[in-house]
Parts: sequence; C-alpha cells; structure tokens
Amino acid sequence: MKTRALFFSVALLFAPTFVYGACSVANLTRCLDSVCAINIGSNPAARCQYCGSSNAGEPTKSQTMKSITAGASAKYTISDKELKNAPKDPGERYVWGTKLCLEKVSGCNADDVTDNYDSLIEQSCTAAGISAEMESLAKKATVKKTKNSCSNEVSSCIIADNRCRGDFKGCESDADFDKYLSECGIEATGCDEFLSGVRQTLSETRKNMFANASKLVQKIIAAYQDARKQKLATAQASCKNNKAKTDCINRVCANNMKNKCATGSSHEKKVAEELCKFYDTACAKLK
Repeated sequence: MKTRALFFSVALLFAPTFVYGACSVANLTRCLDSVCAINIGSNPAARCQYCGSSNAGEPTKSQTMKSITAGASAKYTISDKELKNAPKDPGERYVWGTKLCLEKVSGCNADDVTDNYDSLIEQSCTAAGISAEMESLAKKATVKKTKNSCSNEVSSCIIADNRCRGDFKGCESDADFDKYLSECGIEATGCDEFLSGVRQTLSETRKNMFANASKLVQKIIAAYQDARKQKLATAQASCKNNKAKTDCINRVCANNMKNKCATGSSHEKKVAEELCKFYDTACAKLK
C-alpha cells in the first residue's frame, strides 16, 4: 500500500484541481467506486484488487458495473466505455480513475481522495487478506491426508524448539505435553481421524525417551563404579611387597640421580627413598 500511495501522490501532481465549491465526498466516492469497487457487494476485496495491490489477487472478471451504478447519476460515475481503457495495474488504475473523477466531481482535489478513499481501500485489503487466509485453510481442510502424512505433520510440530524439542525436554511435565499435543492437533487440519493413533505413538515415544535416558544414566554410573573398583584393585596390587615404592625408587635413581644410586652412592639412595616415601602412607590407606 505504501508503494501505491507514493505512486499516487507523484502522479496526482499533474492531476487537475478544482475549487468551485465544497467537495461532495459522497459523489467522489461514488465515482471512484465505479472504477475500484466493481461487485463490492459480493466481493469485499474488490477495492483492494482493482485499485490497491496486485497481491490481493485477480478481481472477478464476469461482473458488470450494474451493482455499483444502479440508480446513480452517470454524471458522477465512469462509464463502461471509459472503463475499457482503465489500466490493469491497481496503482495505475487508481490514478487513472482519480483523474477522471476529479474532472467529474467539482470542488474536490487529490487530498480529498487520499483523505476519504484510501481508508476504504485499506479496509478492502484487510478483507482480501482474511479471504485469502480462509481460502487457504479451506483448501487444507479438504485435502485428503494419509496416516503417515498426519503423523509427520504432528510430529514435526511437537518436536519444534518452542514446544517439546527433539529430546522431549520441553515436555517433562504431562501438562505441557498434553497442551502441545492439543495445539499441534488443531494445526494439522484434515487429520482428525488419525489424531488418536498419532497421539498414542508420540506419548509412547516420549515415555521411551525418558526411560532410555534413565537407563543411560544408570549405565554411566555403573561404568564409573567399575572403573573406580578396577583402579583400586590395581593400586592395591601394586602395594603388595612394596612393589609400587620400589618401582618409584628405581625410577628416581634412573632419571634423577647422577650416579644412578650405584654402590657407594648411599646418599642418592636415601634421597630417592624419601621422595617415594608417600607410597607408605598411600598403601597403608588402601589396606
């Protein structure tokens, strides 16, 4: 609508303006309707389709001007003959019709058009949007869906990030799960006959997810317990006959002592024994 309004404003700089008297809004509207509101009685979107936006869809082509001009003076309406020259583009048609209507309805100018008729087009475009949405919903409702397509649709809906998520962490409570199931069931139009089965499958999937998660935690805990037991058994075995301490002394002598604790280097041996003395304390606690 903003693009149309800008085009309209620029084009009307060159439109004729009359100041012979007060503008008759009724006559101006009647004239513009003869261009923009064909079949408005049965098609509330007419003004938007003819003179608003091409996004509103194509107007019904089989209608005549009788529903608009019946009983109205031809002085204030655009004739069928003139309408044959009307542009197809809604924005251009609005400017074209406005120029003719400002010639026919004295005392009116471009501001009178924008002040009084733009709001009618906006209302019509709202109606066009509602009509398009209803048509879309009606088509969805009449499409015959299969059990698999309904299952996929509801499943995709329920595991969305703003609902249960793929791990069902967003539905740990039964209340949340039931709420989202209800929402997704409503959105899945045409799936009523399959919803009971789909809900049962998803409910079982959720329960299995939580049960498997609990089993996985238990497995992890058991693995840590086994690892600790194995490490304890290994440590206890290394303490038998002071093996761990002896191995420690030998490493210190080999890696850190100049003479490798050889005979005659009792000082080095004593230092190594002191460095490995902590094994005495550790092994005493492991007994």
